[in-house]
Amino acid sequence: MLSLDSTQDVSELRRFDERIRKALGEGHEPTYVIEPKLDGASIELVYENGVLTRAVTRGNGREGEQVTDNIRTISSVPLRLRTEDRAAPELLSVRGEVIMYISDFRVFNARLVEAGGEPYASPRNSAAGSVRQLDSHVTASRKLDLLVYDILAIEGSGFKSDTDGIEAIRHWGFKVPERIRSGRTVEDILEYHAGFAADREGLDYEIDGVVIKLDDLSSRSAIGVTSHHPRWALAFKFEPRQEVTRIDKIEVNVGRTGVITPVAVLDPVVVGGVTVSRASLHNREELRRKDLREGDTVRIQRAGDVIPQVVEVIEHQKDRAFPFEMPLECPVCGTPVQEEGPRIKCPNRFGCSAQLQGRIVHLASRSALDIEGLGEETAALLVTEGLVSSLAELFDISPEQLVAYEGFAEKSATSLVEAIQSKKAPDLPQFLIALGIPEVGTAVARDLSGHFGSIEAIREASAEELEEIDGIGPRMSEVITAFLEDERNRSAIDAILSRGVEPAASEPLGKGLPSAGTAVFTGSLPIPRASAEAAWRAVGGRTASSVSAKTDFVVLGENAGSKREKAERLKKVILNFGEFAAKVVSMGGEIDGP
Repeated sequence: MLSLDSTQDVSELRRFDERIRKALGEGHEPTYVIEPKLDGASIELVYENGVLTRAVTRGNGREGEQVTDNIRTISSVPLRLRTEDRAAPELLSVRGEVIMYISDFRVFNARLVEAGGEPYASPRNSAAGSVRQLDSHVTASRKLDLLVYDILAIEGSGFKSDTDGIEAIRHWGFKVPERIRSGRTVEDILEYHAGFAADREGLDYEIDGVVIKLDDLSSRSAIGVTSHHPRWALAFKFEPRQEVTRIDKIEVNVGRTGVITPVAVLDPVVVGGVTVSRASLHNREELRRKDLREGDTVRIQRAGDVIPQVVEVIEHQKDRAFPFEMPLECPVCGTPVQEEGPRIKCPNRFGCSAQLQGRIVHLASRSALDIEGLGEETAALLVTEGLVSSLAELFDISPEQLVAYEGFAEKSATSLVEAIQSKKAPDLPQFLIALGIPEVGTAVARDLSGHFGSIEAIREASAEELEEIDGIGPRMSEVITAFLEDERNRSAIDAILSRGVEPAASEPLGKGLPSAGTAVFTGSLPIPRASAEAAWRAVGGRTASSVSAKTDFVVLGENAGSKREKAERLKKVILNFGEFAAKVVSMGGEIDGP
């Protein structure tokens, strides 16, 4: 599933409209579908002969996470397509957004806090976390909804416009976003955008802008896509919500990597339904550039409607506080700091308790091992009381140790220990993220896992071998190998594995699959040819640059030439792009829809 190009600039919106009009040609007025940009968890649903067979998160755009059992628990998801008004296609892939309504989010977060858990930052985060639960009963206990807004692939039926597709989606029993409209001009789009912006605070769900899509599907195919986004669509986003408050204090925070960050302690203020009391000031250069001081009245916003951010000083006292000075020593362990450009760091990686506390929180986070109940307060307790001096020792904790401390009864202590022990067989990407390897986020962890297959192979890989992976260059490979070759890090990983932690091996991408046949692509496709070839190889297929007796089928794009003629002469199967996309999806793969 591709991302959307986005802007907050009206001039960029006008340039988008100009490009569309130029592509369509003189005398062809565009019709746009305009809809709210829902702020939830993006999901692809696959139906075969009308029955839900698969649900996948968007992931990194090329590879998502299967969450079928969890999605089945959402009451608004049809397990079988409704066919009273329209027959079900042989295969259907749709895209939608799982959301948690704001009113339900507030109740849910309050209950989490009452139970001693870490609250979610936003309804979007809670929706994403809910659909990725390992236990579908947990997902079922949360109030979620699904709104569908796009058809990615279809077999056995077709449409001329997005409007026709949305109508079919309704007939098949899906809920769709409210207030979908059509428009022909930039002024139509601006009017719709202004209307939703004015109504935004009164909505019970999060939106962060509106989406503009060309309605005619054949025109979409002609205009095409980039490797990142379709050229025929644009997200026109809202300005961030802002409020005014006061900086009560500036303090510093030592993170898991040792970076020392200035933080503004704010007079609490509600921004977009969330109470904000702290905001990162990033580094000393940012602090100086904005000239932020204690006692200043400032304008704040939630960047991306999530992360608190101090925008500017709007008023300060006559007797203003002195500029804040960053410490020369780590405020936690006393080690002299080191400078790295605009940042300062504590270099005491294995002796600074604040860094260990941060690594524990990171290991337990939702993108890593996802250990429920192990948040900042619990991590601080474990470290300050000496119960844990390394990540490995987390797996040694017993309920008897915990019940001696305030906040832990027998039940909650047992629950935490069981939650930790239940994570001894994580997926390999989760384990890599949990280790806190620099530069290794969700996408890189999945790529490493798919390429090497095991933690042992990754640990022994050279920088040159890492660079064989698309997206990993020399700088990133050096950072990763430096971490994995460090004897202290190797010992730390060995210690975790010795506690019985066994990351599940991943089948290297394209290996272990039965051969799906050899495909040849010709003509102009709606997506980059490399992306189409990669999608076919991911389900076990092979690709070739020319048609031969060994070719199984040919995928035709616009203006196909001699390869089509040769395929017909050799009596090879010929597919259009839609048929090819449906074939990939039916084999458990993913492809960016036109």
